[in-house]
Amino acid sequence: MRPASAAPPGKRPRARRSTPLTIAMLAVLAYFLLPLCWLLIASTKSTQDLFNTFGLWFSHAPQLPANVRATFTQDDGVFVHWLLNTVMYAGVSAVGAALLAAAGGYGFAKFRFLGDRAAFNLVLGAVMVPTTALAIPTYLLFAKAGLVNTPWAVILPSLVNPFGLYLMRIYAQDAVPDSLLEAARIDGAGEARIFFRIVLRLLGPGLVTVLLFTLVATWNNYFLPLIMLNDPDLYPVTVGLSSWAAQAQNGGAGSSSDMLALVVTGSLISIVPLVVAFLLLQRYWQSGLATGGVKQ
Repeated sequence: MRPASAAPPGKRPRARRSTPLTIAMLAVLAYFLLPLCWLLIASTKSTQDLFNTFGLWFSHAPQLPANVRATFTQDDGVFVHWLLNTVMYAGVSAVGAALLAAAGGYGFAKFRFLGDRAAFNLVLGAVMVPTTALAIPTYLLFAKAGLVNTPWAVILPSLVNPFGLYLMRIYAQDAVPDSLLEAARIDGAGEARIFFRIVLRLLGPGLVTVLLFTLVATWNNYFLPLIMLNDPDLYPVTVGLSSWAAQAQNGGAGSSSDMLALVVTGSLISIVPLVVAFLLLQRYWQSGLATGGVKQ
């Protein structure tokens, strides 16, 4: 006897629809897209129009090209310098953190050594510690080492990614067959050659996942560069735009009436590289999460 919900033979089952679920998904979609829509619309306005027009609609005289031009030329083009600093900090940190997480995750997954369980439990505990709680101790350590107000003060802390190491350990358990490692060792390959020539290729999707997470986290990092850097020439774009916003609010020296519009436009420009990175790496990111979370 066929169940009541089963479709007749030869016919495709009809998709079930849930109105509350649809409403909930639309609400979530609006939650994520409305801030982006506001940022895009606000970047086309002058400072006066930001306060005198409706926030989710364009003004009578959109001026996005003028705002973009003014953002790149303000203070002798310092925004370009901030953007290049951010690319350097995020790029070096993402690549370094991904490689370290891959090496550590592979080691925890495929090697047994004294205290391996305790060390991995320590990594799991580190995942629960918020990064802001470590900012002041990190500053004191770097001050003792003389690394404050240098690019290393932002890059070195970003290389430590406990969640990335945990993710790579889970992924490496299934993505790297033990038989393949044994075959490579029998053929005379050393551990370093096995890791760089074989393991990294197998861990590619997970590696890109960790790289993308670290890239976004470092790109959006504000508190760590704020306490580590004093030289405006070393600022990333987050701290630089914050200094512009402070000038606009306080009316400090060098501020202009359109400074707030430049802050909004600079915020829009700063997210474009992240959007491009997500679009280019999306398929690796999705496959990395799916493969690492499913047991074969």
